[in-house]
Amino acid sequence: MDATTLIAIASIITAGLTTSVGCIAPALGEGKAVSSALTSLAQQPDAAPTITRTLFVGLAMIESLAIYAFVVSMILIFANPFWNQIIAK
Repeated sequence: MDATTLIAIASIITAGLTTSVGCIAPALGEGKAVSSALTSLAQQPDAAPTITRTLFVGLAMIESLAIYAFVVSMILIFANPFWNQIIAK
């Protein structure tokens, strides 16, 4: 195997792992956050606006992790910085 093939294989495997872990972890976090928010709303219905607002901010932060993982995997597949070194040789 030459260097180009090794970089392609490593990039594809890393992109797959990044996408899988980067989607599973935030999904679990979002589920736990929604579950906790629903429990809090059931116990204190008067605090619904505060809990809901905090929940949506937290969900946005959690979802940003999945978006960052997706961006990293797309960079590894389509704009890999290691290709420039191989092409220059």
